[in-house]
Amino acid sequence: MSAVVAVPTRPASALRGYRFELLKLTAQWRTRVLLLVCAVGPAVFVAAVSRQSTLPTDTVFGRWMGQTGWAGSLVVLSFCCSWILPLLTSLVAGDAFAVEDRLGTWRHLVTVVRSPGRLFATKALAAATVLAVLAVALAASSLVGGLLAVGSHELVGLDGHLLTPGQAAGTVLLAWAVVLAPTCAFAAVGLLGSVALGRSPTGLLLPALLALLLQLVQLLPLPVAVRVALPGSAFLAWRGLFTTPAQTTPLLLGVGVGLVWAVAATALARHLFVRRDFTDVASDGLGGRVLLRVVLPLAALFAVTVAGVAVAAPASGAGIGREQLQTSLATSYAHLYRLQTRELARPDVTEAQLRTSATCDKGGGLVADTGPGNDWRCVVSWHIPGATAVGSAVYQLDVTADGRYVADGDGPQAVNGFFQVRTPTGDAPNPIWQFDGLVDLLAPTTKG
Repeated sequence: MSAVVAVPTRPASALRGYRFELLKLTAQWRTRVLLLVCAVGPAVFVAAVSRQSTLPTDTVFGRWMGQTGWAGSLVVLSFCCSWILPLLTSLVAGDAFAVEDRLGTWRHLVTVVRSPGRLFATKALAAATVLAVLAVALAASSLVGGLLAVGSHELVGLDGHLLTPGQAAGTVLLAWAVVLAPTCAFAAVGLLGSVALGRSPTGLLLPALLALLLQLVQLLPLPVAVRVALPGSAFLAWRGLFTTPAQTTPLLLGVGVGLVWAVAATALARHLFVRRDFTDVASDGLGGRVLLRVVLPLAALFAVTVAGVAVAAPASGAGIGREQLQTSLATSYAHLYRLQTRELARPDVTEAQLRTSATCDKGGGLVADTGPGNDWRCVVSWHIPGATAVGSAVYQLDVTADGRYVADGDGPQAVNGFFQVRTPTGDAPNPIWQFDGLVDLLAPTTKG
């Protein structure tokens, strides 16, 4: 009788595991539909809206969609940061591990791979790859749609300065790259929810629920350190790239916080996954231990990031003060006044010649001149070159808690009281009638 020789088995290689997980993801009809929508939807949206007479002026850069194709991509980026990217992380990363619980295939996978740590890594990398492809598809589609529909023209920044097509291209691409950091943070939270909650649908929805919660929280006049320490702060901080000089401090802090959340949440998910008992068929997530094993560590992580931001960039209050608004408004007006001068074919002037200044008041002296609100009223003054007269214009400002404001012209009508100006080639949009601005929340703030 011949002896039975045991042949040692080796675990599947990481590369083969990664290919297998990637194939599983891309074979799903849901992933293919998402890729098709991301590749086609933004282009169709931008091309259609750019041709309309009514533009989405409530969205940053929306009022410029009819003037340059670069603005359309930024409108799509703003919308993606609010909803689309968190939703994609829910559908991809939030289901990466839960699907195996629903199918009951964990014991088979562990037997083949023979390394829970390697299995976790291959699933996480496959999910990250799909999310990266979807983000690239969104960016490319929005750019193609805008450039084909409107063309590559100068882009007006959030302080009124003009970006050449080359500068706009580089800055728009950088803005899309910046939001990958908070996207990774939401994806890591999705992985954590998928591991901790098993086949429960709450794990699938966790990134989307987190995005909704952050949307509500960001409407509040939070202290600056708390606002910047939110895992999705870079979803708003990319707008600082479109000022001169760029608002790099909140941008870098936001990216850093997003990466810290991504690493910490992924490490926590791996820690829980490799300690799971795969021999127990009834084992499905953490059950009642989620509060202790997931929520409390994330709360502690948030407290640590708040302390780190407070040390790295000390700032007080909500970060919005009268002096900041006056400086920002005067700078934007000077740049846009030059743009209006060019449209009217008048002799060019410089900011030094204009000597623009602004005086702002909130609530007519009834409240302190700090914080967000729609009761800011400002008077902009400038010197007309070659004349002794001093021009002035009135603006009503609606300032949101994240530092963005909309300046609405309130006269005189010949300057900023009408949405069009008559140029030698016909009517054109009046750049100083209504425009967007951005306050650097980490700049020094003076009390009103």
